[in-house]
Amino acid sequence: MDASNTETLTRSQAARRDRVLRAALELGREGGYDAVQMREVATEAGVALGTIYRYFSSKDHLLAAALVSWVEDLERRVAARPPVGTTTTERVLSVLKRAHRAMEREPRLSEAVVTALVSPDAGAAECQRQLTVVMTRTISLGLGDDLDPVVRADIARTLGHVWFSSLVAWVNGWSNIGHVSDEVEIACHLMLDHLDAR
Repeated sequence: MDASNTETLTRSQAARRDRVLRAALELGREGGYDAVQMREVATEAGVALGTIYRYFSSKDHLLAAALVSWVEDLERRVAARPPVGTTTTERVLSVLKRAHRAMEREPRLSEAVVTALVSPDAGAAECQRQLTVVMTRTISLGLGDDLDPVVRADIARTLGHVWFSSLVAWVNGWSNIGHVSDEVEIACHLMLDHLDAR
């Protein structure tokens, strides 16, 4: 069984994996990166320690997967309540500000999942790819359908990279949370303002 591929999991396996993710998120929310210990996660999730390792190769893999899950939830919320704004820039900023606010509300958890995602762990690296795909789709919801699909994906992916690199700077203490918002806004204006001037 490939436990890293969630499409191959049975319903009970998916439920256990989800409990593990939620337990990691809760521990990270309370105490940050250092508080997420695999034994604690197992206890919190009500599973055996070995069960966690069937789904996640390491703590960094687990936390990185939790971030992917978090962003997938953001995508669902944005799809259910589409971004508002009279310009493309305003709509995309609306999406990115939702992501930004979610991270700002949970600073310890944000630090934990971003730290894990940038680790050299192989499982975390796969989560980096997944995060890029999900965040690209999420940002694309603000871009509309009148752009060439390749251009739309390129813009969304690039803005996702700006958002994430700004988060890395924040959690590593190079900047503050306001800087994340500023960087994203600058990038959106540079990349999107011309679209509404056509």
